Amino acid sequence: MKVLVLTGPESSGKSWLAAELQQQFGGALVGEYVRWFIEQEARDTCPADIPEIARGQLQWEDDARALGPPLLILDTHLLSNMLWSQTLFGDCPAWLEQALLARHYDLHLLLSPEQVDWTDDGQRCQPELDERRAFFNATQAWLEQHQQPVQVLQGDWTERRLQALQAVALLLER
Repeated sequence: MKVLVLTGPESSGKSWLAAELQQQFGGALVGEYVRWFIEQEARDTCPADIPEIARGQLQWEDDARALGPPLLILDTHLLSNMLWSQTLFGDCPAWLEQALLARHYDLHLLLSPEQVDWTDDGQRCQPELDERRAFFNATQAWLEQHQQPVQVLQGDWTERRLQALQAVALLLER
């Protein structure tokens, strides 16, 4: 099983691209637990929610891993939970990073906030490009610090899709 993670700032095309990749290559797709959580709770998150959201994301990932698909596509993983917790609340439970580092991911596609417009969907909160750049930089720094396999996707929607398709095709050949 190859495990692919789409990561990066909000409104950079992760969910759209995850669906495109699943359509092209098959496999299992795991969405963002936090989106489901916010819809269910119908309120903003608070620091006390972070462990529940992280455990929910891990459970969705574990359930999909148990199915053993040839390709597992994760619309996000605990790194986003960690960075959002730090961004919104200035803190993050330490066990999140430990749980993240205990798992194997074959490739992270890190989506740049550049060259695509931010879209408000009712849950997003970083309309300013500088905020999304900071989130991108923090994501990239963590991935590099922990020697995680990463490829940055840039450009417009067409270019991102092409880069992602090529990256996943190469991943599946290994």
